[in-house]
Amino acid sequence: MNKKWGAKEKQAWLDRAVFEKNYKKEVLDRIFELPDFLQIKKYGELSYAPQRYPLYAVVPAKWTQGIPTALITAGVHGYETGGIYAALKFLESGIQDYSEKFNVVVVPCVSPWGFETNNRWNPYTVDPNRSFGANGKSEEAALLKQFVSTIAGEIPIHIDLHETTDRDKTVFRPALAARDGVEPAIEDIPQGFYLVGDEERPELEFQKAVVSSVEKVTPIAPPDEYGNILGKPAVAHGVICYPMRELGLSGIITEAPFHTTTEIYPDGAWMTPESSIEGQIAAIRGGLDFVLKPK
Repeated sequence: MNKKWGAKEKQAWLDRAVFEKNYKKEVLDRIFELPDFLQIKKYGELSYAPQRYPLYAVVPAKWTQGIPTALITAGVHGYETGGIYAALKFLESGIQDYSEKFNVVVVPCVSPWGFETNNRWNPYTVDPNRSFGANGKSEEAALLKQFVSTIAGEIPIHIDLHETTDRDKTVFRPALAARDGVEPAIEDIPQGFYLVGDEERPELEFQKAVVSSVEKVTPIAPPDEYGNILGKPAVAHGVICYPMRELGLSGIITEAPFHTTTEIYPDGAWMTPESSIEGQIAAIRGGLDFVLKPK
């Protein structure tokens, strides 16, 4: 059994952080080059480095009444870079296919410190994607919640882009166990793409439509011998559900009936950075197309 971390251990963990990417060059410079039909909206800055980490959403320059709003978020876990790059590429070369059908709101990098240092947590060893409940302690999550609360009207669809990497098993699960003084989880990393729905609103037909779109691009994670993916029962092909409200996950920032969290495995021998990005974009397209399809 690990000994639970105190302030000394948390500081030692922070001192080991290495800056591997540049948020300004890799994210901000790209969004500020987007076409004029999109508007860049600052929704906050992180108090521990406000100049380095301003936070931005991309919204329509002209909001259209009478069409649905779609929210796409990425980089809640900053080290899951495929989602961030997919959100950026979608803004650059895909959003125009939907800009007259949705008011599309994209938050491409919720946790820029995690992006730069290849980390799941923020500098205080807090997981932003366990912090969207009432008692959350992540500034990244709180600022995103506050921004989303200002979006006018109903949001019928929210897609949150994530990855499940080999680093989860080799680095982050051991760190989580050490921080909390518990034994590490031993689940294997799912070998392919899968979705996490909300137990309170699974909307399996929607989830299936997203999976169907993605499997044209990249493999879908099979269940294990017990019918599980990452320890949870597969409720459909490539789909599991979590109690998102109980866990404080990002899915609770809206009441969108059509919500999913994508999880793609970027480390497979069959995967390239480009195909990982394309898989995430296929998920976005599959979800948006489902909402547009006549019921």
